Amino acid sequence: MIFNTYWFICFSAVFFPVYWLLFLPGLRRAWLIAGCAVFHYHFAGPAGVIPIVVIGLATYLLALTRRRLLCAVGIALSVAALCFYKYALFLSTDVLGAVYPAGAVALANSARAALPGAAPLAISFFAFEFVHYLVEVGRGREPIRRPDDFVLFAIHFPSLVAGPIKRYYDYLPSLRSGLARVTVEDVAAGLQRIALGLVKKIILADNLTLALNFYGDRYDSLTLGQAWLFLAALSARILLDFSGYTDMAIGLSRLLGVRLPENFNYPYLATSLQDFWQRWHISLTSWIRDYVYIPLGGSRYGLARQLLNAMIVFALCGLWHGPAWHFVLWGLWHGAGLVVNHAYPRMLGPLGRSLAGHFARQPALGWALTLLYAAFGWLLFFYEPLRAWSMAAKLLALH
Repeated sequence: MIFNTYWFICFSAVFFPVYWLLFLPGLRRAWLIAGCAVFHYHFAGPAGVIPIVVIGLATYLLALTRRRLLCAVGIALSVAALCFYKYALFLSTDVLGAVYPAGAVALANSARAALPGAAPLAISFFAFEFVHYLVEVGRGREPIRRPDDFVLFAIHFPSLVAGPIKRYYDYLPSLRSGLARVTVEDVAAGLQRIALGLVKKIILADNLTLALNFYGDRYDSLTLGQAWLFLAALSARILLDFSGYTDMAIGLSRLLGVRLPENFNYPYLATSLQDFWQRWHISLTSWIRDYVYIPLGGSRYGLARQLLNAMIVFALCGLWHGPAWHFVLWGLWHGAGLVVNHAYPRMLGPLGRSLAGHFARQPALGWALTLLYAAFGWLLFFYEPLRAWSMAAKLLALH
């Protein structure tokens, strides 16, 4: 976690007071660019910075043309870079290896020789924001003309590592407002949000992680009640960890007078899976809806196509979290759940409509089922499929 490192604390102790004292927007802009560049270089290193500079420069220049074909070229470049740096080994060994093992070995060896030791820092977030930008420009929105505006959109350091995923047409007006004036309310709200995030992440989530690691190794010897407590702790841990980090990112940005989009809205209070995904990782969910689900056809071509699109989208959502089959299965778990959640009133006829009416009258039942479904999904998210099945079987007293 970057925001509690000694380097970042020292960086913040210098960066933010100077930013507040530089009342002229031009000076603040220059200082913010310098701070973002130093932050990115420190945590990414040359091997992480150079690819982003190349992709970012191409994105900026291609968007200026406003030609859809060239914007599509830029989109392809971002997607190709994401696939190469994050998924090359997975695609060669796990996907190609299943159908052509000999070729997979050769391709994997070539990928290992070409890949750096680690993927560029936050390559997924860079790719998604660049794709969003190029798609919107290709659809007719005005591109970012000023190079310094584009640099700040690309490497705004509070959201650089783990989001939220920004939309440039929302970010730039807020940036200009923050460069012009940071209010006492901005600083107070930012500090409160950072404090909340630190409590969630360091005090709660990190201690839960220690407990989960300890009891995870001893899971098979837990009692049934202890196993259910383990599942509850696992569910709490991921929410507190991720939302805590997001709180810190939003708070740090607010110290600059810049507002980032909210990413969580009490997802464990959701009364359906559709409701859950409108509350969980909102910036990612809305990005996938706008730039994958709707372009695939969304719900425009009948129920069967809509359900297929949902499964594709959530398989990609799972894969976005990491190059491993258990992430894909986690995505398919939620895709299948959403398919059932959406389609059962029509597929089951009168029984389905009766069930839907019952859930509408008893929201607590929908809440309980949604919470259980999401909780069992976290087993797939954190563990290999066979291990996740074994853990779920214990919870259901199947062995």
